[in-house]
Amino acid sequence: MSGTDLLERRKAAITDTGWGASVGWRQPRNACLWVFVAVIAYGLWYTFDTVRVVGGTTGEPLAISAIVFSLYGVVFWWFTTHIDRYSRQPLDLRFAAFLWGGFGATWTIALHSNTALISILGKVFGQDFANGWGAGIAAPLGEELGKGAGVLLLVFIAPRVMRTAFDGFVIGAFVGLGFEIIEDILYAINSATESFGADPVGTSLHTVMLRLGTGFSSHIVYSAIFGAGVVYLVGTRGQKRRVGLGLVLCATSMLLHGTWDSTLALAGGNSVAVSLLLLAGVIVPILIVVCVFHVAVAGERRAMRDVLAPEVADGTMTDDELDAVSGAWKQRRRFRRAGGIKDRRRRGHRLEAAHDLADELGAARGEETDRVRFARSELERFAAER
Repeated sequence: MSGTDLLERRKAAITDTGWGASVGWRQPRNACLWVFVAVIAYGLWYTFDTVRVVGGTTGEPLAISAIVFSLYGVVFWWFTTHIDRYSRQPLDLRFAAFLWGGFGATWTIALHSNTALISILGKVFGQDFANGWGAGIAAPLGEELGKGAGVLLLVFIAPRVMRTAFDGFVIGAFVGLGFEIIEDILYAINSATESFGADPVGTSLHTVMLRLGTGFSSHIVYSAIFGAGVVYLVGTRGQKRRVGLGLVLCATSMLLHGTWDSTLALAGGNSVAVSLLLLAGVIVPILIVVCVFHVAVAGERRAMRDVLAPEVADGTMTDDELDAVSGAWKQRRRFRRAGGIKDRRRRGHRLEAAHDLADELGAARGEETDRVRFARSELERFAAER
């Protein structure tokens, strides 16, 4: 393939994936933006009002749980950002997704929809049915659709950035992270009043530990799967519409969520069955989200190859480096270890420099700029080091 063809494929890959594009938030005629802002604004108001009311009686458990879950959120924020190794999402878009999950999807949508639907189930099927199955029916509908609505709105608010199913996967994960942090704090506050508030701190810490133990396979996973499904459903310039796959992913997310919330009802009071269902509720979502990740990321890896292929043709990079930087973590690890212990660090720096060069090329829309030339010089500098 000629150099001209490689450069054309580079520009096409950057355009199709929205690599390096930014979000233009000044869109006064975009109804999606106004809905997005209004939903979050109500959620923020509800949050402050709730804290004002309960702060006097559960102030200490609230503060402790907020600190613990904030640290927990930082870890997952880092991890979710770390897996976004290709056309990285802008920070403001990730933060907007977190706000939607934490304050919009929780208070404005899920809280009211869950309460209403469980009440309807109780009136139609009886209170025993609502107590056993209400959460397993209401939560997947209200919460997953509420979180997915945020991803859908962002597709139309940031169409230059939200281009691939992997974008939906990552942004969905940030929505789920926000939802999980705020929901877990709410659970901790509510548990503080149990046993007539005899030991509010101890009771809330017990809840905190339980939520921390299962959080990594909960809302973050469900929302990542649902977010990828949303992009497959609507289709974009960089992602061909695949309605069937999109519906399957959304339904899978809701099924996983519903099964987890219906554990006690499904087990029928059998303690062994409860333990097995809880174990499956942790392991199965993780296995499924890994599969969805590999399906959704395939397009991003092809785009990475197209963006950096001209650098191989020019001799700036090698084929092995291109395979590693556009491959999975196993390929990157194999590449770093191939040079032996002494060369491992330099090889790792080469891969990071290649990522930086791809990001600068994306931001420059494939054109040569001073920042692109500097990133390329850094890549060459690490090649010269021994």
